[in-house]
Amino acid sequence: MAELLRLRGLIKRFGGLVATDGVDLTVQEGEVHALIGPNGAGKTTLVHLISGALRGNAGSVFFAGEELTHAPVHERVRRGLVRSYQVTSIFTRLSALDNALLAVQAAAGSSMRFWTPVRTERAFTRDARALLMRVGLLDRAEVVAGTLAHGEQRKLEVALALAARPRLLLLDEPLAGLGPEESLHMVELIGGLAGEVTIVLVEHDMDAVFKLAHRISVLVSGRIVATGAPDEIRSDARVRQAYLGDELGSAA
Repeated sequence: MAELLRLRGLIKRFGGLVATDGVDLTVQEGEVHALIGPNGAGKTTLVHLISGALRGNAGSVFFAGEELTHAPVHERVRRGLVRSYQVTSIFTRLSALDNALLAVQAAAGSSMRFWTPVRTERAFTRDARALLMRVGLLDRAEVVAGTLAHGEQRKLEVALALAARPRLLLLDEPLAGLGPEESLHMVELIGGLAGEVTIVLVEHDMDAVFKLAHRISVLVSGRIVATGAPDEIRSDARVRQAYLGDELGSAA
């Protein structure tokens, strides 16, 4: 597989706190690459650095062979580097379909200066409905997003991210707050996307990680301490000592 994302020496400090400490990471095109580690390890900070939401103090970000270290968020999105968030970010007063329509319209570069009925654009509506179908929400298209179940809201957020036609999708704890059945549905959704888009997955659910990931990187105290296939990570003594412990055994 070809290299899609490469991080070299990424450092981010918050005053005297070093959140990421010289992170080197390579993500291959087409893989699901999970990023795990204890709370406070720097996982979300690293996602912010990859997406452009934060600027690092040192280091480089390369995507599809181009350096994007200083590129803003919108430029990274335009090039196909898209993320979701730990906290669901949707328009709660609009229907699921209208959320998807606005995402499709924004991705198409349509002007937002003049509000016109976006549903009059047949191509936008077709694409928005296709996104809802992709995440299993087409039958919920007319439901107000704020009244959707939490798991459905998380699916809708994935649909909004997919509207940008990502080459790489950053999923930051997509199973957070989900019940067992909702988690199962989300794992199925991510597994289905795996053949279509490269995914960097930040997740605490070890069962989901070991089921979905092709490779796993372990972040501890701002540093990558191990990267490898799930079986390699499962048997890595450093990882057991630093983080997984009994959780690793339960995921076996």
